[in-house]
Amino acid sequence: MSSAKLVPNDPRVKTETAQIRGKNYKYIVGKPEGEPIDTIVLIHGFPDLGFGWRCQVPYFMSLGFQVVVPDMIGYGGTDAPEALEEYTYKSVAADINELARKFVGEGQIILGGHDWGGVVAWRLTMWYPELIKAVFSVCTPYPPPSSTFVPLDVVIAAGHLQNFTYQLQFAGPDVQAKLQGKEKVRQFLSALYGARGPNGEPGFQVLEGIQFDNLPLLGQPPLLSEEELDYYTEEYLRNGAPELRGPLNWYRMRKLNFEDELEVADKGFRYTMPALFITATEDSALPPSMSKGMDKHFDNLTRGEVKASHWALTQASEGVNGQVGKWLDTVLKGALKAAL
Repeated sequence: MSSAKLVPNDPRVKTETAQIRGKNYKYIVGKPEGEPIDTIVLIHGFPDLGFGWRCQVPYFMSLGFQVVVPDMIGYGGTDAPEALEEYTYKSVAADINELARKFVGEGQIILGGHDWGGVVAWRLTMWYPELIKAVFSVCTPYPPPSSTFVPLDVVIAAGHLQNFTYQLQFAGPDVQAKLQGKEKVRQFLSALYGARGPNGEPGFQVLEGIQFDNLPLLGQPPLLSEEELDYYTEEYLRNGAPELRGPLNWYRMRKLNFEDELEVADKGFRYTMPALFITATEDSALPPSMSKGMDKHFDNLTRGEVKASHWALTQASEGVNGQVGKWLDTVLKGALKAAL
């Protein structure tokens, strides 16, 4: 079986849907040749889809894994509920736990995440440790639950987390209201995936957010082919206007997540299962320095690094795949050696 990246509607994987806790989830399933040695569940972030793992799914299948990759709540073929409570880490963790149980019953999964999906991976492991054999995150460090709530605008005004300034715009009304319809959604996606205007004009900057005036100037994003951009755009149109409401809701959850996690913040949580964290050296949204101090929460944390921007899954796919593969071989005590 080829390890080349997935293309839209790739015949090597199946697209399925399931009712999960009253919501319709769309996900892709990749099965290896022969009996799977284990099951990997992959969680995407913003503004991705399950398709964001297109460079990893065939690789993991070639190693003998069954791979399950959902569109997360608010995205693509999965429902985008109005209620913000459906987007909390705790609610999403319950969703993915139920989805995973469809494949492994009372068994365990290996869990991976990127961007918001990385936070979900850490939190899902926190809420359902019995489900997780091992967990990895690309770009997203572990943020321990806090017993004190501080609004993001206050944090930024105090000179901290300047790289999250764009999140204030995303949580507000402007992006959702201004960018509706196929053309605007396509421009938005182009901006996030690195497109620039003829004179280098950016469509997005972490210290400001979307540069609305520059959007009509943008060319083809370097991180998506035209076919891939077409696919992303069509998937974003599935849930109707305002098309960005669901994905942007992930930026509106700070207080609700804090309230859910207070009980854990007070007693703490320790990761006893094997964990892997891969940083991207040029990630402006989640710079490697943000992971300082996270090791103390883990019994068995492996660190890796790739030379890439935030979009390491595609920019540095060989590096990500190789490091995850070697770590998995250690976790599974040599079961992958033939494939590696």
